[in-house]
Amino acid sequence: MSKRTRAKHKLDRRMGENIWGRPNSPVNKRSYGPGQHGQRRKGKMSDFGLQLRAKQKLKGYYGDVTEKQFKATYKDASRMKGDTGMNLIGLLERRLDMIVYRAKYAPTIFAARQLVSHGHIKVNGVKCNIASRRCDVGDVISLGDKAKEMALVIEAQSLPEREIPDYVVVDGNDKVTFSRVPSLDEVPYPVQMEPNLVVEFYSR
Repeated sequence: MSKRTRAKHKLDRRMGENIWGRPNSPVNKRSYGPGQHGQRRKGKMSDFGLQLRAKQKLKGYYGDVTEKQFKATYKDASRMKGDTGMNLIGLLERRLDMIVYRAKYAPTIFAARQLVSHGHIKVNGVKCNIASRRCDVGDVISLGDKAKEMALVIEAQSLPEREIPDYVVVDGNDKVTFSRVPSLDEVPYPVQMEPNLVVEFYSR
């Protein structure tokens, strides 16, 4: 697992959007970018700029996935049948850390990744510490015994800011089933994502 070295809220301010929909995002108070030039008027963005921004936003939303890992996911999506952008979203939603986040076992995607890497998550009853693991339809994701008592998990389950999507089927307080790969319009993004621009970025 790669370690995140930058403050996650900097991405919010750079994009000017509350990417994860969190109430403590600095964008809720300051919608302009960081630094002394953050309030300057911005010119019209080029096509490349729009594509790069779309890629950075999507990559950041999924826990600031490394460029190497994200590009590999794109390549896998491009080899699949159907729309590459939709395939990319489907592959990203199949990540174990994202399913843990969707199940509300963690307040942020970064906390979800840490839960997985510390061995607190089981897939089909077997402990797994690989956050980027791709789950299959029908896989059962559950909390380990220690995680059930963790304050972080209990707090996350009570957060009102997001709902569990219907492709993650809840079974009690400590178990969910990944029932199907979602389409773009089913994924509960707080902001608009544009996977078509990401495809254009990598297709140049």
